[in-house]
Amino acid sequence: GNCIYLYERECSIQRRNQKVVEEAPSSFLTPEVRKAMGEQACQLARAVNYQSAGTVEFLVDSQMNFFFLEMNTRLQVEHPITECITGVDIVDEMLRVAAGYPLSYTQSDIGIKGWAVECRVYAEDPVRYLPSIGLLTKYTEPTVEHNNSQLGVR
Repeated sequence: GNCIYLYERECSIQRRNQKVVEEAPSSFLTPEVRKAMGEQACQLARAVNYQSAGTVEFLVDSQMNFFFLEMNTRLQVEHPITECITGVDIVDEMLRVAAGYPLSYTQSDIGIKGWAVECRVYAEDPVRYLPSIGLLTKYTEPTVEHNNSQLGVR
């Protein structure tokens, strides 16, 4: 089968092991490191005969050496920012593969078009710095082009 990589999502800004800001592509990586990481991810997927969408996580040091951390064998909640920069509908491709069809793309079809960011806004007790519930009294939807806000408030 065919294996492609959809570049990377940078998630260095975290709080209590939860991603707070995620961007794609990373503003830190060079094209050469980006390609090497993607090729390593595909090599891993082939080695274990993995046949669906997955996320291979790497840690990158200040000299741009990268180290395997884990592979998530599922679609991650942050996948829309990858779709934004690649134009690939990841869910559609997962369903095609599950139905026995080949991927619609080869690696040469995939490029990076633009930049996307995902931010999680959550409630926190400002005194104890712990997650907290509370009453949301005002929310203003961002008014930028290509905004994809997903509000989890009733």
